Amino acid sequence: MALLEAINPLLSAGWQQGGHEWRLENDAGWRLKDYEARGGYQSLRKIIETSMSPDDVIAEVKKSVLRGRGGAGFPTGLKWSFMPKAAPEKYIVCNTDEGEPGTFKDRDIQRYDPHVIIEGMIIAAYAVGAGRGYNYIHGEIYELYQRFEDALDEARAAGYLGQNILGSGFNFDLFAHHGWGAYICGEESALLESIEGKKGQPRFKPPFPANVGLYGKPTTINNTESFASIPFIFRIGGEGFLNLGKPNNGGTKLFSVSGHVNRPGNFEVPMGTPFAKLLEMAGGMRGGRKLKAVIPGGSSAPVLPGDIMMDCTLDYDSIAKAGSMLGSGAVIVMDETTCMVKALERLAWFYYEESCGQCTPCREGTGWLYKVIHRIEHGQGKPEDLALLDRLTVNIMGRTICALGDAASMPVQSFIKHFRSEFEYHIEHKKCLVPPDVQRTGSTFYTRKMGQA
Repeated sequence: MALLEAINPLLSAGWQQGGHEWRLENDAGWRLKDYEARGGYQSLRKIIETSMSPDDVIAEVKKSVLRGRGGAGFPTGLKWSFMPKAAPEKYIVCNTDEGEPGTFKDRDIQRYDPHVIIEGMIIAAYAVGAGRGYNYIHGEIYELYQRFEDALDEARAAGYLGQNILGSGFNFDLFAHHGWGAYICGEESALLESIEGKKGQPRFKPPFPANVGLYGKPTTINNTESFASIPFIFRIGGEGFLNLGKPNNGGTKLFSVSGHVNRPGNFEVPMGTPFAKLLEMAGGMRGGRKLKAVIPGGSSAPVLPGDIMMDCTLDYDSIAKAGSMLGSGAVIVMDETTCMVKALERLAWFYYEESCGQCTPCREGTGWLYKVIHRIEHGQGKPEDLALLDRLTVNIMGRTICALGDAASMPVQSFIKHFRSEFEYHIEHKKCLVPPDVQRTGSTFYTRKMGQA
């Protein structure tokens, strides 16, 4: 299926209950010769040899209903169509700054199949008329940055990058850019600032990158998995890709499953697959324990109780209807041994630490969120703290340049909404509802200490 079967069968351990498990004993098979042997760059050749127009390429991507795999879920083809046709200088940028807690799919694409990203970006550049591209790679995976550089050298030597690609008259070159591990640079405009050599802080919008992006030029930015899906779309056609999923949710998607499961890892399933099926592929609940809660789309997505999540299918619409977001596809599974106050404390610490400090509501508000939750967890909570947390989130959300303020607030709101009794128990009894010895047997959340609020 898509990335695992058609693009790189080396990654597949075979069919498992309607999907693939992404697992490799070693990292062989990523070189150009291996990629070409399994059909790599044939989509690019097809586009060039059949003289598909850029508009036709964009139309095919629109037909596939490929929605952005980085978190927002915006239709990729529609995003490409926003690029002004007459602009003389345009850019394509790949966002491989994967820093969302629980998300680890993009680094595996980068590790095992870097050429599929390159081919996807070349096709995108052809479609929008870009002459230059950058892959912004998360700073904590430097060895994968080096691997991508090697893959670029191979692609240039083979004539897939540079001047007059495959004799088409189309010129495009692509470069890797190494980040430094800041979560905020996953936000597209902060990423552009970082490439330009500036402090990685989000820009005001509008103008949007499609009009004023990298170096002030029109720029299209997509997630790693989004670009990696493009070659497969042109192998089976946009309609074929759509039919792998469900209406408004085309194709397959990679899900990073972590937490209290027997076999954590990356799994690729068709959009619309029941969550219960993904949980089964991940080996079920660790130790046979009861499912308590799931964060379905990365740490910024609202948490859902286990019973609600078990009724969901894995697509943007179903998860939204349940009250959360599919996001990046990072599925964090928590069992009955998890103290939800402690889990939220750890998430709040992350957003407090990763706020860039540009906007006052986020800079100050994330600190207060952490401090209040910290004191509840450590037996110093007050009855009015839950109302205080609610006011804090309301005053942060929608009042920042980027979405980090919302990302810090939504977990707080959802944890208290669905597990309020645990927070009230902490405040009243000055201890966890889940006994410490039970927590030690199953919890994977650990709290970093900070001064009392």
